[in-house]
Amino acid sequence: MLSVFALAVSTALIGYAMRDGINYFRSPSQVVETPPSKDEVFRIGGLVEGGSIRRSQTGLIQFRVSDGGAVVEVQFKGVLPDLFAENQGMIGTGQLIDGVFVASEILAKHDETYMPKEVIDALKEQGVYQGSSN
Repeated sequence: MLSVFALAVSTALIGYAMRDGINYFRSPSQVVETPPSKDEVFRIGGLVEGGSIRRSQTGLIQFRVSDGGAVVEVQFKGVLPDLFAENQGMIGTGQLIDGVFVASEILAKHDETYMPKEVIDALKEQGVYQGSSN
């Protein structure tokens, strides 16, 4: 009986510890259609819109990410990956605050042909993906 109780407690503790490590992916269209709660940490991905990257003197970086169906404004303060560029795939982790995605982390593609699967799926869903299948 004690072992069953210990197993139940350990399972509950593992689930509780992992709850902060699970971030759901959303495309810009999904974010616009059904905005997540302000407390929810999630991942957003799409293409960085051309001409949208702006850098302030305070180190704040702003840009727009799109999946072809919707556009979401993104803010990030930190060092962007070397391969981060306009018209390229990206995934960010963060929260939606007053309609702006405030990112705590930005990931970019790692070579000329790679794009995260979630981004490809979101672009295909919008009918704008033109790359080869990965």
